[in-house]
Amino acid sequence: MELHILEHRVRVLSLARPGLWLYTHPLIKLLFLPGRSRCKFFSLTETPEDYTLMVDEEGFKELPPSQFLQVAEATWLVLNVSSHSGAATAVQAAGVTKIARSVITPLAEHHVSVLMLSTYQTDFILVREQDLSVVIHTLAQEFDIYREVGGEPVPVGRDESSNGFPRAQHGPSPTVHPIQSPQNRFCVLTLDPETLPAIATTLIDVLFYSHSAPKEAATGGPEPSCIPFFAFSLIEGYISIVMDAETQKKFPSDLLLTSSSGELWRMVRIGGQPLGFDECGIVAQIAGPLAAADISAYYISTFNFDHALVPEDGIGNVIEVLQRRQEALGS
Repeated sequence: MELHILEHRVRVLSLARPGLWLYTHPLIKLLFLPGRSRCKFFSLTETPEDYTLMVDEEGFKELPPSQFLQVAEATWLVLNVSSHSGAATAVQAAGVTKIARSVITPLAEHHVSVLMLSTYQTDFILVREQDLSVVIHTLAQEFDIYREVGGEPVPVGRDESSNGFPRAQHGPSPTVHPIQSPQNRFCVLTLDPETLPAIATTLIDVLFYSHSAPKEAATGGPEPSCIPFFAFSLIEGYISIVMDAETQKKFPSDLLLTSSSGELWRMVRIGGQPLGFDECGIVAQIAGPLAAADISAYYISTFNFDHALVPEDGIGNVIEVLQRRQEALGS
């Protein structure tokens, strides 16, 4: 398998809901006019708490500082795994599950913090720029590693990690984070970029004018009935959208594309308090058990919490698997 270090240098930001009006203009520019900003990596995720933005340096320039915008200190590099095996993927677990053993778990063992952004097309792993040498050293045995330079893959030699040594694998026990499963049923969709203007008004309405939280989400109970969640990404010309099935009804059915199975997904939300960026192994705590059970999952990290999407018909099994894992970690 190949591991590609993409050219994007990404910043991660939290936009407070009361400040959304201040950023409507630059966000519309990034959403619908990427040629004017030269932004090649743009992701916007609405959660009950805020809006999380992941943008490259060109996109970051479009966002003026304000009291509403919180910027994570680190610059993040983007990794992507590609496989050239001829094996059929129809019977294999998809999403973050397929890279749990080869990427997520080894990085957690070497105390590398990761963020995940699963899209309709692929899974992006974000690591701090300062951790790159450790990443290369950790994964060089498993992968042929390439660094994208000017759009071309350049092989990375193992000696390029010589100035970064793998960290000790013995550290503090991982924190056991609570999980919730809201009742939303989610779709993972894509769209031909040429047809983006045809859904522009609906997308603007959903993102900027339909953000009142459902009453059930504000109760603070252990299992909220529904939560506001909408994720849009435009990365290297490819669009990915995650929305609940009710929101999908607002869009023209003939423009949004999904898998042939039309599968719906349920969410597992990780974290009772904001997770921060320093803790290692959060993604591994979820992806590892799901990989062992051969359960497909999309995974979307945000500024405060993490979110895994699993097949709707398997949500009961997923909760059971993860609760057993939590009990094992807590004992």
